[in-house]
Amino acid sequence: MNITRNNVDALNAIVTIELAKEDYQGNVDNVLSNYKKNASVPGFRKGAVPMSLILKQYGKAVLFEEVNKILQEKLGNYLVDEKLDILGNPLPVDNENFDWDADVLKFDFELGLAPEFTVDLEGVNVTKFKVVADDAMLDEQVEFIQKQYGKLVSKEAVEETSELVGTFTNEEAGINKETKVAVEAFRTKTNQKKFLNKKVGEQVTVSTKGLFEDDHKLMEHLGVDHDAVHGLEIDVVFTIQEINETEKAELNQELFDKLFGEGVVTSVEQLKEKIKEDAEKQFAGQADQKFVNDVYESLLANTKFDLPAEFLTRWLETAGETRMTAEEAAAEYAKSEQGLRFQLVEGKVMSQYELQLNFDEVKAFTVKLIKDQMAQFGQAEPDDKMVEDIVARVMSNQEEVKRISEQLMNDKMLALFNEKVKAEVKEVSYKDFVKEMYGE
Repeated sequence: MNITRNNVDALNAIVTIELAKEDYQGNVDNVLSNYKKNASVPGFRKGAVPMSLILKQYGKAVLFEEVNKILQEKLGNYLVDEKLDILGNPLPVDNENFDWDADVLKFDFELGLAPEFTVDLEGVNVTKFKVVADDAMLDEQVEFIQKQYGKLVSKEAVEETSELVGTFTNEEAGINKETKVAVEAFRTKTNQKKFLNKKVGEQVTVSTKGLFEDDHKLMEHLGVDHDAVHGLEIDVVFTIQEINETEKAELNQELFDKLFGEGVVTSVEQLKEKIKEDAEKQFAGQADQKFVNDVYESLLANTKFDLPAEFLTRWLETAGETRMTAEEAAAEYAKSEQGLRFQLVEGKVMSQYELQLNFDEVKAFTVKLIKDQMAQFGQAEPDDKMVEDIVARVMSNQEEVKRISEQLMNDKMLALFNEKVKAEVKEVSYKDFVKEMYGE
């Protein structure tokens, strides 16, 4: 057996495997011998079928199968031994005049090679947001808590302070979403007035354009996705099912103890401090994820490399369960190219900066996650045996291990980016941060 490689260019190569008869004939003979022992052919006793008949009936099929097994094994080992970083899978080169009776069988395979490039984190210039809970947000949260723990009272007719339960519908747009919405949540007084004095069972027609202060509220109340919500300008019908009024809970010690435990918070000022602390912890995680995403977006925009596009398009034709046409494969490649580039850049960051995970790290990270979750439910010092049992169950689930590993690697990337990337820190309110997130 002989394996050689011809590098067509930096992104394409041909691997040639030559098999002499001694490389595969023994395997073929063993399989055919077993066929002879077990073959049931009319007119012959079991095991007494002539080999010539076995060869005639099964010879070619067995030869194809055994040669293919050897090719897969040898090609796979070659790629590993040569440390070849390929994209897609090797493609066999068709040879209509292939001679299976030749003394040496010669097979060619096309390879699409991953591009060589480096990433420069120190050259990335992005903004890192620090999200703060401003006074307006804190006042909103206090009012939300008062309503959440307040008393719900049913009303006969809609008033300015009413909360409605009902269904938004638009048959043509496929909208049929039950939701809860406060009258004051509608952006304009004109729309608010349409609901006043209406009763259960009545309907109100409104336009989605400018219906709420934030168009993203349409996602929540209409059940449409992010791409569809922007620029959406249709009429929707709201059918009233319930009309309620919330009598706000008093801001007293009883409420504070219910929220945070006895004596932890004793005033409205302390309540706001607690809300601010908890909210900004949550905002920090969102800001960190945006920072990681923005770094990758910058790397994708500024790290230039070519791909073996022609090879990958042809590979896509046969990669799935159903064969694609050349046109379908080209369209699929166009859709997936950016994702492939992201994977390559992400992989290069990991390899270039030696970001790796091992079992002990993943297990330790899982222990921390479990303890943090238990602490949220009041178990600040959980039993070690209980934690070990939970961790063992989690680590036996491959999907969970994959999810936790991705989370841990994301934390490592964040630490790396914080160290290497020159980022301008910008302090913003959560409302402004949402605008930054969605480019509005």
